[in-house]
Amino acid sequence: MSMKSKPRSRKAGLPPGTLIHIGDKLTEATRMTVLDYDEAQVQEKEIKTVDECRPFKDRPTVTWVQMVGLQDTNILEELGTVFGLHPLTLEDILNTDQRPKMEDFGEYIYVVLKTFYSAGDQRDIVPEQISIVLGAGFVISFQERESDLFKSVIERVLAGKGRLRKSGADYLTYSLVDTIVDHYFGILETLGEKIEVTEEALIKDPSTATLQAIQHLKRKMLFLRKSVWPLRETINSLGRAESSLIHESSGIYFKDIYDHTIQVIDTIETFRDMLSGMLDIYLSSISNRMNEIMKMLTIIATIFMPLTFLAGVYGMNFKYMPELEWHWGYFMVLAIMITIAVLMLFYFRKRKWL
Repeated sequence: MSMKSKPRSRKAGLPPGTLIHIGDKLTEATRMTVLDYDEAQVQEKEIKTVDECRPFKDRPTVTWVQMVGLQDTNILEELGTVFGLHPLTLEDILNTDQRPKMEDFGEYIYVVLKTFYSAGDQRDIVPEQISIVLGAGFVISFQERESDLFKSVIERVLAGKGRLRKSGADYLTYSLVDTIVDHYFGILETLGEKIEVTEEALIKDPSTATLQAIQHLKRKMLFLRKSVWPLRETINSLGRAESSLIHESSGIYFKDIYDHTIQVIDTIETFRDMLSGMLDIYLSSISNRMNEIMKMLTIIATIFMPLTFLAGVYGMNFKYMPELEWHWGYFMVLAIMITIAVLMLFYFRKRKWL
């Protein structure tokens, strides 16, 4: 997971609305599908050209156009022409480093969201920008990669279950946004498991690897927080939008997503506090371990101080030292040294320094 912003230097000096894809190329080719439905019928079709979308635009049904892969700017420009999208909207769709936001252009509403995937052996978090355009009777979703993110929504439309087939494009938009927000809970569950494992390792045996794991998790939570905090404002704007494109009956559902967003934010903040506490515990554990080592070395040095003194005294080469000629002198000095060491160890243990 990279927290670096994606380079925008290629757009320096270019006029607003210039279509340049900023981000990684995550698909080989752009793919488009159309899902057209009402309460009585549903039609799903994969299209090769944008012109195939034109017959669906003015139908009284709900039309959902899915575009996967953003590297083909010509297709995006043609799609924008067919559905009347502003050049600045097209520019924002191609700039995959956008923060979550909602913009009301009158004839349509443009929404930017972030979703995340677990990838690799380390289950790292990979971000993806999802753009949604809500218009009169149509919804257009833009994804960077092929995924099953909206699979459940497609299945509900095809099966005719729930309110989707009976409601308008605003309810479809709600379903897409709700799916994205609910996806955060799965990511947070994975991160919660990692935090628990790291916490156990921290308690048992804190090491440099544990510190690296804590720092890696802190970076993830910081990245998630950056993407989720603006989401609260975005969802709140959708729930309170005065646009005719969002009916009052659907606005209630957006307020429910707002509650889910608050739960996600609370969970992220809790995890961040836990990681900060774990970092403090790690530093305290290392400090305590160092103190224990220093205490043990100090005790050893303290025990050997009188012994070194006695050895130094009787190591002097004076000719007339009284004890040098005594037959039991060596054994007596050795006994005194052992007695001193034992008495000091007993004293240290009594004071609970050992």
